[in-house]
Parts: sequence; structure tokens; C-alpha cells
Amino acid sequence: MEYTIDIFAESYQFYIQDDDIVFGDLADAWTKDASDRWMALAQGAIGIRTARNTKVSVTISILDYEPRKVLDCDRVNDCEIQINTGRIVVAGWNDFYPNALRISCAPGPYRVRVVYKNLTDISHDGQTGRDSYQLYLWPELQSESHQFE
Repeated sequence: MEYTIDIFAESYQFYIQDDDIVFGDLADAWTKDASDRWMALAQGAIGIRTARNTKVSVTISILDYEPRKVLDCDRVNDCEIQINTGRIVVAGWNDFYPNALRISCAPGPYRVRVVYKNLTDISHDGQTGRDSYQLYLWPELQSESHQFE
């Protein structure tokens, strides 16, 4: 399954989370290290930093297996998330939560790979650009229990 949406990345971020977490608390997770990594982690939620403070293109792919490594990108982050409800919420920082995109999946632990592309291909004012964010999620095997690569 693959979903492509434009998300308003207010404050240079958007997030994914399990649907039973009402606004995963990412405020304390955005440390300097997380900002440098372009990703913040909290219980049941992942914050993804963006290159622009406007609408950005996001593609989410739910797979049965680990995807091949992406070579033509600016950066890659891997992490894990627990999805208890079988619904992943994808939203911008100030989106109206009940209207946010929900993606169905099997409940359980998932690996998440975020691929950031064209981060420097943006206009001087930051309003337009070709930056994009591809998220791959697949069921996590018990032997893969690490946060970042």
C-alpha cells in the first residue's frame, strides 16, 4: 500500500503516530541531537523534520518486508514504532487531529525508514522546492531492536 499526500509542515515538521496516542508528546523529544538527526522519537510517535515550513510531499509505503536501500537521497533515518490500533495517523504539527490521514495496517511493532530527498533544492524564500519525504514501514522482527543506523 502506498499513499502520497501534501502535508503542511508547520514549524518544519510533520509526524506519524499510532492512533491511540492523542498527539504523541514530541515537544521534549525535539532535542538538539534529534534536530540534527532530522527525527524525534516519543512513545508511539515519530516527528520528521523538513527543509521547508510549508506544504511538502510525503509518501508512505506499508510493506511486508524491508525495502532495498535508497541511494539517491540526502539522508536516511531508521527507527521503530509500535502500532497497537492498526491505524497510523499522518499529520502536520497543527492539523485538526480527527481529520488527519489514517492508514490501516496490522497491529504490532514496525521498522520505519525515512528517506529525505532534494533537501537543498528549494527556493531562496523556502516557499517552493522539490524536497520530498518517503516513509517505508514494515513489520519488525525481534532481532532488529535498535533505534538508528
